[in-house]
Amino acid sequence: MSASRDTEHLLRELAPQVLGAVARKHRDFAAAEDAVQEALIAAAAQWPSQGVPANPRGWLYHVALRRITDQLRSEVARRDRETRASSELWAEWAFVPPPDEELVVDGDDTLALLFMCCHPSLTHASAIALTLRAVGGLTTAETASAFLVPEATMAQRISRAKQAIKASDEPFRLPSERERAERLASVLHVLYLIFNEGYSASSGAAAYRADLSREAIRLTRMLRRLLPDDAETTGLLALMLLTDARRPARTGAGGELIPLDEQDRSAWDTALIAEGVALVSDLFHGGALGAYQLQAAIAAVHDTAARAEDTDWPEILALYDALLQFADNPAVSLNRAVAIAMVHGPAAGLDELTRLDGDARIAGQYRLDGVRGHLYERLGDRERAIAHLRAAAERTMSVPERDYLLLKVARLEHAPR
Repeated sequence: MSASRDTEHLLRELAPQVLGAVARKHRDFAAAEDAVQEALIAAAAQWPSQGVPANPRGWLYHVALRRITDQLRSEVARRDRETRASSELWAEWAFVPPPDEELVVDGDDTLALLFMCCHPSLTHASAIALTLRAVGGLTTAETASAFLVPEATMAQRISRAKQAIKASDEPFRLPSERERAERLASVLHVLYLIFNEGYSASSGAAAYRADLSREAIRLTRMLRRLLPDDAETTGLLALMLLTDARRPARTGAGGELIPLDEQDRSAWDTALIAEGVALVSDLFHGGALGAYQLQAAIAAVHDTAARAEDTDWPEILALYDALLQFADNPAVSLNRAVAIAMVHGPAAGLDELTRLDGDARIAGQYRLDGVRGHLYERLGDRERAIAHLRAAAERTMSVPERDYLLLKVARLEHAPR
């Protein structure tokens, strides 16, 4: 791994820890986030050439606090006020510990940061965007890609979200039990999106970003320790583990994508599968099920099949039927259409896809064309399969996805008739 890649990985790991510590001390999330981002930029520029400091977390914390004190000094000078309150505030921030002093990070800081990013004053979309940026470590451009909006639009959304949190004047702390209940759905969805971006990158040259999926798993484990009796939190963790277990077999030696039914299952992580299956088994003995628990159960069916042809597709279809009862989700409907095709044949799957053509949330997205192309290929309609696979390749922003789809097109075009 290159020095710059090592630095990127380290900074992504340290960013939420440092931000949590700075926000706890400074009590201004917006200012803390801005200061930490500046510290990260400075580190990304200096560390690859000058070397990583002995205490990188302390270095980032030191630089971030310097940025805040510089801002405070400028603000005090601009206002030219020497009140007792401002003097006390300045005295508190005038001292910045040296970068080699060990930074004590509260184990709950990152979790408190996670719940703050899902503040009730924010829209659901803004909460997800802010958390992807502040906790997940995605850049504004990557977050914009996840939401399919221009980078400038996402930058404004994140800025407004930070200002809304600042205006709420909420202290940086773990929320109460009532507050946790109100925000938990948003928190779980955010973690789900961070994991998905890591497991299957929405854009760029890499098929996956293991650092993001690992961070999502780490945060979900932390959340489960806080809420051990919440079944959906456990379900989400199981889903992540069972899905991430397949990552070693998802790509070939050249980084090319390998579809699930062609993967070398001996390369799957058996320890993650065992842990995930155990969690699912416990959940299915606990009463009513939620959306993440059902998705975890679907993943468990896939992971426990010794061969692709051994997959229990009728069970998967039944689980998707149950999953649709929780929400009108076009992505779930798309996956259900695949399950229908596997149980009842590709023509039945194609019929099911027509229900999604009028859904603006997914119509025109590459995955719909990709699935349709795959089903036409199974049906033997080569021309339609090629047309839809090529359309999907043109729409995806992921280089490995595009290459995989174009390779399928080439094989179909040159296959004997």
